[in-house]
Amino acid sequence: MGDGGVANLKNATIALLAPLPSILFYISFLARHYSLSSADPWTDWCYRHPLLLANALFFFNINLLFWLVGLIQSSHWMIDPYWTAIPVLLVHYYSTHPLAQYNVWRSRVVILLTWVWSIRLTHNYFRRERWQWGAREDWRFTDMRHQYGKHWWWVSFFAIYCSQQVFLIGVSLPLYVVHSVDQPWNTWDFVAISVCVCGIVVAYYADTQLYDFVSRNDKLKELGRPVVPNLDEGLWQYSRHPNYFGEQLWWWGLVIFGWNLGCGWTLVGALVNSLCLAYVTLLVEDRMLRQAHRAGAYRLYQETTSVWVPWFKSSPKGVKAKNS
Repeated sequence: MGDGGVANLKNATIALLAPLPSILFYISFLARHYSLSSADPWTDWCYRHPLLLANALFFFNINLLFWLVGLIQSSHWMIDPYWTAIPVLLVHYYSTHPLAQYNVWRSRVVILLTWVWSIRLTHNYFRRERWQWGAREDWRFTDMRHQYGKHWWWVSFFAIYCSQQVFLIGVSLPLYVVHSVDQPWNTWDFVAISVCVCGIVVAYYADTQLYDFVSRNDKLKELGRPVVPNLDEGLWQYSRHPNYFGEQLWWWGLVIFGWNLGCGWTLVGALVNSLCLAYVTLLVEDRMLRQAHRAGAYRLYQETTSVWVPWFKSSPKGVKAKNS
């Protein structure tokens, strides 16, 4: 096994062991709660405050532990694959907490959907990373590392990990509501399922088309031939970021579950996530325009193609002016 294989195995081991503190603590809490002995204050607090406990576990296990691992490795790569896993951990936590109450079928459907979403996103992450663990960190983190210089070691704790807690706990609020409100199944559940499934399907096809495009360009580079500057086929013909659109459909589909159960406030997490993704969209497009070989083609793409919501192409501005 070469150095790359050893590093890959080491990172995989670290990543798989990383959530164990939270998992073991929660199992211990359940054992204490269901034991015949009198509950201690900590057990009682964990029982009465499931949402606060989720945040506490996230803070100590993800924010602190993952941050320390990132400092040691000089790479905050681990939060990316765990973005796909944390909602799965949360939905099982909410469904097994002693205070949980829910419609069994709604719970099963939401858990299944969350697993399908997670498998799709996990597959896309590792496919993009050539099935390597920790080969690189998110390019946005690398840019911030250069931007903040010697202060990055502490800024990263807030910029990467505390912010992820806000986003992940926020967008997963419907998973909490589904397992804290017991109401009969109704038509809106089918609407929520349809939106969630559409989001997963759109994101899968968009990411697959993007992966195939990048792979073809890599082969062209190896052959010394010019690369295609811009992806403008499939779903990308109708939207500049169909993968983002699909991901947003997924989260807003979960909001419908929460709204249907009388908890419209669960939209806060999806709204904050959408606003953040809008900012990320600006960063991604600015990065495209800074690449000389694709800047011209991408400007034309911006003029003719919808940002998120798939729609028919419009005429370039120059063509409109010429025909007017």
